[in-house]
Amino acid sequence: MAALAAPQPCHKEEFELLKARLSAKPPSPPLGGLLPTNIPELDRLLDGGLPAGAVTTLEGEIGRWSLAAGLVAGATRKGLVAILDDGGLYPPALAQAGARLERVLVVPVRRAIAMARAADILLRSRICRLVLVPAMAVRDAIWTRLATLAHRSGAILIVVAARANAALSAAAGVRLHCALERAVVHGRRGLWGSIAGFELSVGVRKHRHNVVGGTVRIRAEHAEMLDAALR
Repeated sequence: MAALAAPQPCHKEEFELLKARLSAKPPSPPLGGLLPTNIPELDRLLDGGLPAGAVTTLEGEIGRWSLAAGLVAGATRKGLVAILDDGGLYPPALAQAGARLERVLVVPVRRAIAMARAADILLRSRICRLVLVPAMAVRDAIWTRLATLAHRSGAILIVVAARANAALSAAAGVRLHCALERAVVHGRRGLWGSIAGFELSVGVRKHRHNVVGGTVRIRAEHAEMLDAALR
């Protein structure tokens, strides 16, 4: 096989330019803006949606994962989403919520420190508009660092927790709390009835732009299935 010829002097400038382009770091995707929840009443409370460059917590005993699935679905319409999976992720539930699975990056992690490192790398890479993580037991300083990285990257870091501790609460720019209002029964109550979904209340407990807090009621179809599948 013949050796590759060295670039001719007349083409040296073009060769160097091409080499520089190939070795250059690819540009970061534009991040920022608001991420609507697609729940009109909640978006009004949030002044348009979840702000970019901030930590958002989804809290409560039920409904938080259903709300998370809807946010993932909305984010995949315009970009990539990363989900740190501790073993409970069920992709069909995301697909049912409308997520484009080809735009979901799943990172399997079990240990809290590995999860924190993965979130750190993802936020610094600026490749995902949204990074979703389950609650993890880490040092208080880690939540401060992740909040700083989210701010610098313009990404949205969503933390799903039954209850946020003091450090996470302080680092969060937005805190939403989900609570069960009542079950919605299809058909007759009793033996011949079936649960069609739930009515949930979603309250804004904190907003970094000082939006006045409030609570909205929403209906979640098969919320119990999504919460169990994504927990």
